[in-house]
Amino acid sequence: MSDSPRDGWDFSTRAIHVGQDKDPQTGAVVPPLHLASTFVQPGAGEWGAFDYSRSGNPTRLAFETTLASLEGGTKALAYASGMAAIHGAMMLLEAGDHVLAGRDVYGGTYRLLHRILDRVGITVTLADTTDLSALENALTTKTKLLWLESPGNPLLTMTDLAACSEWAKEKGLLVGVDNTFATPVLTRPLELGADIVMHSATKYLGGHSDLLGGALVVQDKDLFDKLYYIQNATGAVMGPLESFLCSRGLKTLSLRVLAQSKTALALALWLDQQPEVARVLYPGLPSHPGHAIAQQQMEGAYGAMLSFELKAGFAAAQRFVESTELFQLAVSLGAVESLIEQPASMSHASYDAEARAKHGIHDGLIRLSVGLEAETDLRADLAQALQKATSVGS
Repeated sequence: MSDSPRDGWDFSTRAIHVGQDKDPQTGAVVPPLHLASTFVQPGAGEWGAFDYSRSGNPTRLAFETTLASLEGGTKALAYASGMAAIHGAMMLLEAGDHVLAGRDVYGGTYRLLHRILDRVGITVTLADTTDLSALENALTTKTKLLWLESPGNPLLTMTDLAACSEWAKEKGLLVGVDNTFATPVLTRPLELGADIVMHSATKYLGGHSDLLGGALVVQDKDLFDKLYYIQNATGAVMGPLESFLCSRGLKTLSLRVLAQSKTALALALWLDQQPEVARVLYPGLPSHPGHAIAQQQMEGAYGAMLSFELKAGFAAAQRFVESTELFQLAVSLGAVESLIEQPASMSHASYDAEARAKHGIHDGLIRLSVGLEAETDLRADLAQALQKATSVGS
């Protein structure tokens, strides 16, 4: 028998109750929002549970506690943005160290690795994380960290996190996984051998396009202590209001992700049948090269992100993204409203053209973040945009 009934609670139950105890003073079922920047101490040189909000805040701790439980970790740290969280993880490295990362990664991660960390002597190699021999070939004596995304952004590449983590451990590497696309609803990388899980909390965790935030989750106490020291020293913490909104978002995370994923699969199947579409990239399609891994690694659904290309090329893709009505043309993802973007000119514009081509991010690629609107309405929106995009000059 478990020491606490919470240990056996289902994901959805923990999302609502772990870290979200009723207020002991008033009985309020929602913990209060603590905006205080500083806290009165019991005496000189005596420290209470909180002293200064950079070092810890009750509202931030509540969110961190819930998220750690959902990811199967022991501790979490909430940051001012997803990029702040990634930077916090990278600050474990020292000058001369080498990062091995996937080719299918977020543009902001690419920019940090190639144009910021290189200034302090940290080098990076992007490799095909679906092929362990490619990782082996890219490994150096200076490699200290393997950074993964699965599904990848924007090509929805599926990486076998368990196999990569096992390989990395044999090489003495830390393993970090950006789990923003999958969320802990579908994949929990710590349970597959990863050391650090990262989230852009701006996306699915918040879920409503009304906050900016990031998070790191770990199991190992020593690793947490190192990350906490860096965060406290550098100050990139999530604010109390954002923490409050993230806690609220987690309560419906499972419902949202599963519903959005169901619609995304339906739209992917529909797009795959359209003669104007060259290819659809979605792990839920049997034709996807990572479909078998997705079946093993993702629980019950394949996520709400998908990408596709039109046969007519770049100009048609540009007309398409500018013609949708429900799919709003904007960067970001993971919220209740559906979004559409052209990675080459938006989320992955930090890649130069040669690098985009090298890593398979074609200028005509279109990325969808499927929201909670009715599937029939979203399909109709894509259909009318497809007609507008491909009928010019015909």
